[in-house]
Amino acid sequence: MRIPVIAGAVLLLAGCGSYEYRDTHAAVDANPLCASRPDQPGEPVSRDCERESGGRWSSEREGQPVDFKRTRDDR
Repeated sequence: MRIPVIAGAVLLLAGCGSYEYRDTHAAVDANPLCASRPDQPGEPVSRDCERESGGRWSSEREGQPVDFKRTRDDR
């Protein structure tokens, strides 16, 4: 009985938010300047060559309202 209630709550809350996932691994692999690695530990790496991945949960509404009004040409 608990599982359907929890699953229903998760589905309702999922409709109210969005999740954005960022991954820079493909961009780093495609960049020819990132092919060489630092020779010694502790050497700085270019910011463009850093591999990062992460996500961000947002419950803000960023969409624009839809205008359903018809113009005279559409009638």
